[in-house]
Amino acid sequence: MNTVRLIYRKEMSAYFNSAVAYITLIIFLLINGWFFTSSFFLVGQSDLRILFNSVPLVFIFFIPAITMGSLARENHAGTMEFLTTLPVDDYQIVLGKFFSAVALIGVGLLFTLPHFITLLFVGTSPDIGAILCGYLGLLLVGAMYASIGMFGSAVSNNQITSFLLSFIIIFALYLFDKILIFVPPFLSGILQFLSTDYHFSNISRGVIDSRNIIYFLSVIFFFLTLSVRVLEIRKWR
Repeated sequence: MNTVRLIYRKEMSAYFNSAVAYITLIIFLLINGWFFTSSFFLVGQSDLRILFNSVPLVFIFFIPAITMGSLARENHAGTMEFLTTLPVDDYQIVLGKFFSAVALIGVGLLFTLPHFITLLFVGTSPDIGAILCGYLGLLLVGAMYASIGMFGSAVSNNQITSFLLSFIIIFALYLFDKILIFVPPFLSGILQFLSTDYHFSNISRGVIDSRNIIYFLSVIFFFLTLSVRVLEIRKWR
């Protein structure tokens, strides 16, 4: 775990020693702030449903943007070959970079706490438990998208290609439960189960169902494993 921690620290330093993290976080904050403030006082609800609806949408663009360079940058610069000559396993590289991306997502979610505090002051008996579940759901969605971003970044040396591949997979998983009326009945159950929004909506209502947690953890494990396999294949080419 020491190696994973070292890679994690290196990635976090890379994020915050450049303008990328600050610009990305500010854009994330502004977009979510606009969604929240433009509707919060109109709908008259004492919850963060508006925020929980908007953040997954913003994640679709935000997370591929922060993960596209994680492995693609190393591949393009040729430093991945150097890393693989060190006593570092591929899974340690992927995990270190994955945890740093999740940490950055967590920082982004911390930036939304002023909305939560606003609700505490002006809301009427807000359901704190449901709101905390919503934040847990957002972190799981973010971690799942980050694992897909790792896979996209492992596949290509080009960051734009990595971004597009991650975006397409994430958008498809987000869209599945919204096209159910257009697909044959035998496919609707499968697409609904694969849909990110279906599982997140259950958690954001304050319902902690193990099936939803298992879904997120399984997808994360699947894409991180794929990322490691891609690195192994590229090493032997």
